[in-house]
Formats: sequence, structure tokens, C-alpha cells
Amino acid sequence: MGRMNDPFDVTPRPVEPGEYPVWDEALALVNGDLAATLPERAPLRLVALPGWEEDEDPHEHVHVALPDGTWWGNHLPDGSDADPVSALFAVAGAAQDTVSERLWQAWPVCTEHTFGMHLREEDERPVWWCPQDHVRAPVGALGTVQRPPGSRGARRA
Repeated sequence: MGRMNDPFDVTPRPVEPGEYPVWDEALALVNGDLAATLPERAPLRLVALPGWEEDEDPHEHVHVALPDGTWWGNHLPDGSDADPVSALFAVAGAAQDTVSERLWQAWPVCTEHTFGMHLREEDERPVWWCPQDHVRAPVGALGTVQRPPGSRGARRA
């Protein structure tokens, strides 16, 4: 009979660049959004943990984590690295969970309405959607969105 691993006694292993290349590419796009919206924060990273039971499949569970290795939520779904769009949905959702729950703040936030945004699919790609019923930007493109004049944090000439 397999012994249950103590999930509180497992240190996540930093994932090395290139181990999961499709998730790496997705994380680079999401980190672009993080840098555009929370420039004081260091980039997110991938960490891996072994399966919870010894007799479980030997594959690891990969999470999107803060720089200190802490994360929130479920691991990236098996097979979500099969294509770039699936990977971007999975990584963006996991990043949003980690940032929102570990830092106790909504992320990302629509600069026009100051509401937390959510992932949605538009034209077969993930976008950040504002609850005021508009798409703010595709995932990875928040740095290209101009803030409305006079809004908090607007750039000055």
C-alpha cells in the first residue's frame, strides 16, 4: 500500500527553462501582463511537485508560483501544454489565482473601470475581459493598452 506524501512537507522544485517549453512561452506572455500592471512585482515562475501518492503516475504537478515558490490553486492541467492556446489559458488562470490569493488583491484590474478582470475566449484565444462587458486586451498584451486620460496611474508626457 502506498504512503501518502505530506503536502506540507514537500518543497517545490523550480522548473528549469526548457523543461516545459509551451508553458514557458505562455508564462512569458503572462509575465508581460504582470510587469505592465504590477511593475513592482518580480516575474512569476513554474514550480513542480511530485504526485501526492507514491503509486500515482510518476509525473509531476506543475504550478504557477510567486518568486518565493508559493502558489495557490490546482496544478496546470495535464495536456494543457499540447498547444499554445491551451497553455496560455491554463497558465493565465493559474497565475491569476496565485496573484489574487497569495497577494490578496484582484489581478489584473481594468484600468478604465477598476474591476478585476477574468479570462474569456474570443476568436479562439484567451483575453482579459472586464465585467463592464468589454475585452480589455488579449492575454500577454496588457502592456499595449493605453490608460484613459486622467485615470489613476496614467502616464504623463
